[in-house]
Amino acid sequence: MTRTIRVEHLARVEGHGGITVTLDGERVESVHFDVIEGARLLERLVRSRRYDEIAPIVSRICAICSAAHSLTSLQATEAALGIEVSPTTRLLRDLMLRGENIESHALHIFLLAAPDYLDYPSAIAMAGRHRDAVALGLRLKRLGNMIQEVLGGRAIHPVNAVVGGFGHPPSTEELVALEDALESGVSDALTATEFVASLPTADFCDTETTFAALETPERYGYADGKHITVRRSGTAQRIPIADYRSLTNERVVPHSHAKHSLYDEQPFMVGALARLAVNGGGLTEAARSVMRTLELQLPSRNPMDNNKAQTVELILDIELALGIVRRLLSTDLHDTAPAPIVPRAGTGTAVTEAPRGLLVHSYTYDADGRIARADVITPTAMNAASLEHHFQDAVTRGAALDDAALRKRLEMIARAYDPCISCSVHLIRRRFEGRRP
Repeated sequence: MTRTIRVEHLARVEGHGGITVTLDGERVESVHFDVIEGARLLERLVRSRRYDEIAPIVSRICAICSAAHSLTSLQATEAALGIEVSPTTRLLRDLMLRGENIESHALHIFLLAAPDYLDYPSAIAMAGRHRDAVALGLRLKRLGNMIQEVLGGRAIHPVNAVVGGFGHPPSTEELVALEDALESGVSDALTATEFVASLPTADFCDTETTFAALETPERYGYADGKHITVRRSGTAQRIPIADYRSLTNERVVPHSHAKHSLYDEQPFMVGALARLAVNGGGLTEAARSVMRTLELQLPSRNPMDNNKAQTVELILDIELALGIVRRLLSTDLHDTAPAPIVPRAGTGTAVTEAPRGLLVHSYTYDADGRIARADVITPTAMNAASLEHHFQDAVTRGAALDDAALRKRLEMIARAYDPCISCSVHLIRRRFEGRRP
């Protein structure tokens, strides 16, 4: 007997998507992550635009990931135009990305994922009996927004980060205020760990998973790596960032407005759990302690552990952000001003880690410093095939369950990935054979 399980609207994620699963008895026939968000046509939108216009445009792909899109865009432009930025600029950008990670992870853990574990339809409903937890999540989210506002000029869609540096550096007063807020944030992050550790276990998915993340050998970070590392079956393969297409291999699928990516014809997962699999050796002792508290074992075979991995990164980012701020307080910040820029033809590729995983921006400029070609590949687009892989495993294991129970498991897996659906539908290319319809 054939049955179809549908999630028409996947709630508590960014954007619009659904899930469709078809079973014949207890055999899974098909699994689809249905991305129905309208295409943003981003790569066409920036064509012929000047180098200094690109980052403000692409940051608007998403309000949650706007700093990552902006800074990745700036790095791709700088690589194409041969621009070197100062170490202080790199430090400020590092802090900005950590602020975004804090904001995004706090939002996801407390307001989007936690209601699933506690059987509430929303964080608003959850607040009735778990007011302190919701308030804690909002407080941590506000901390991340504060960092982005100080460095980016506003909490979302930054305007102060520019090609070659920053429009103006943060003031001493702003840095002191950040230091105070981050000191309080350390305590909040430890409380967050206790909350996540208290949640019921979600162990309905267990399958070998391939992970991909930017390798950052100096310390656990989100930018300035030279290679992407792919880990699976106890092996690791390194891919130079210029060869990112050998990882992504984007392809159109009929049921989704987002293209899928496969590596060696296999799905792969990006995000916090993948970063721990690749760069876990660079964790601080406090972050390692959180891993032990959460009983998070690597490499994980359960995508639900991404929620735990985000909790590990939460304490890590607050701790490292505090160290950066203290360092900045004794640093001359005037070398963050951009030098005069001479446009030239060139191609540049940048790969960073957005909160949800690997983010690629690759641009080709003409001699006037205008975009001739742009390629943007986002974490959720890379994760789409992996999501379906984990859906398949969960449904196979739980095929005897009723539709409502399976539907909840599917939704929980999707939310554990923390998808940003708007980012995933930047452009669909279709090749027509013969005449166009």
